[in-house]
Amino acid sequence: MFEEASEVFDNMFKSSFPLTFIVFIPAVLILVSPLPAEAAHEFTVYRMQQYDLQGQPYGTRNAILNTEARTVEAEVLSRRCVIMRLADFSYDKYQKALRQSAGAVVIILPKNMSAMPQDIVQQFMELEPEMLATETIIPVYFAMEDDELLSIYTQTLTSSSSQVLLHTATANGFQMVTSGAQSKAISDWAITSLEGRLAGVGGEDLPTIVVVAHYDSFGVAPWLSYGADSNGSGVSMLLELARLFSKLYTYKRTHAGFNLLFFLSGGGKFNYQGTKRWLEDNLDHTDSSLLQDNVAFVLCLDTLGNGDSLHLHVSKPPKEGSPQYYLLKELETVVSSQYPEVKFSMIHKKINLADDMLAWEHERFGIRRLPAFTLSHLPSHRLAQRSSIMDVRPHVDVKKLSRNTKVVAEALARVIYNLTEKGAPGDLQIFTEQMQVQEEHLSAVVDWLTAQPRAAQLVDKDSSVVSTLEYHLAHYLKDVKRHYVKADKRDPEFVFYDQLKQTMNAYRYTFTTHTFLKMLCLVSVNLDLSLFKLLHRCREEIGWLLR
Repeated sequence: MFEEASEVFDNMFKSSFPLTFIVFIPAVLILVSPLPAEAAHEFTVYRMQQYDLQGQPYGTRNAILNTEARTVEAEVLSRRCVIMRLADFSYDKYQKALRQSAGAVVIILPKNMSAMPQDIVQQFMELEPEMLATETIIPVYFAMEDDELLSIYTQTLTSSSSQVLLHTATANGFQMVTSGAQSKAISDWAITSLEGRLAGVGGEDLPTIVVVAHYDSFGVAPWLSYGADSNGSGVSMLLELARLFSKLYTYKRTHAGFNLLFFLSGGGKFNYQGTKRWLEDNLDHTDSSLLQDNVAFVLCLDTLGNGDSLHLHVSKPPKEGSPQYYLLKELETVVSSQYPEVKFSMIHKKINLADDMLAWEHERFGIRRLPAFTLSHLPSHRLAQRSSIMDVRPHVDVKKLSRNTKVVAEALARVIYNLTEKGAPGDLQIFTEQMQVQEEHLSAVVDWLTAQPRAAQLVDKDSSVVSTLEYHLAHYLKDVKRHYVKADKRDPEFVFYDQLKQTMNAYRYTFTTHTFLKMLCLVSVNLDLSLFKLLHRCREEIGWLLR
């Protein structure tokens, strides 16, 4: 504000100094008053993603701020903190702030994001990847609205829209300041994955079925990434499958001739780093691994908490007579016989090694020539809800998640016990009564997972997320182990940065004689020093009288 107003005073003094002096001095005397107490509103801000992946930087590169607030309606945004509300957010407005070299951008989010109009939610989800596609020099923050923050926005909007000097001089302004330090790379960060198993019966060389789900979440801001459907639904389904089959494997009569291996992977949203290292450890650096034996297939669970469609994403269509072919057929049988309202399909997409990011987790296994596929209610990996801060708890329909869990459980059981070849009808249900899928258990797990952000940068090896998942796996499975992946020091596959959550203060200032004197200092080249002394003395005298 000072810089803008000083330009006006500068022109005034240059054009007509005597007249200006006559008009200006009375104005100063009228407006002069003791300085008001400085008011501040403190609130938490969540910074946009900052990470490097395969040497490519993404997100914002800065984390500190000390500049005046403006809304995007102002003509001049350079070196200003631009405040936007999500309801008014657009990519064009965001780009305007970037083009004018704004000092920062703060996007105000509603308290209840699930109550936002669906068109606004969908629009923002689609813009998140674009915001992260390239690195941004200016810091970008998100803040949850409250009454004071909305008041700051409203007052800033009013002053930003005004072009009248007098209005600007009498309006309140805000200086936005962050209390944190500049961001820096986090060294030796470990991404943690978990595995557990149920050993089959009938010999040592048994086929192994691997069930996989990545547990981390992703969105434009790590501290706001709750990943309810992607992939809280997949994790809760995996834990429920582990519970159900652990019961079956407890009794001799139902102990099957398949090994079951359950894997909760970390770093899934960063090109499946946890799965990549787990495969390397099991296939390249050990002599005793279930993955080195007869792998029937790998089933990855991803985004299964909504919709009335199920899609089996494959990199290579299964050959007739193979275990993966039998799973495909059993899924079709269960859906058509027991859940006709569900539309089931297989979607074939080849692995594109030229892409920076793999489409689905099963592609990590496909690269290592392991038969694998991903089950999801999404028809494409490109859909925005897989990586959005808008993926919150209401996005999971527990009844549909329970239904989908039962579809998977029944299909797996039919493969394991070879029920189709034994003549079992398609509507035969294995998981009933005491063995049925527990909807309340699925709901409790999703509630817990969405109660905290699970971005990979926030979940270290000592995190309660990891320890709780480990506890649940150990309750149902044997040989539960942790697997860690750290970035290579010389050529890191990934780099995370700190200062993702900070405190911001909005300091209120009011235009008084003090600010007038600041403006005069900015145009001091046009004034005689004695005039400054006179004005300063006037302020002291009038201020003493007012006291």
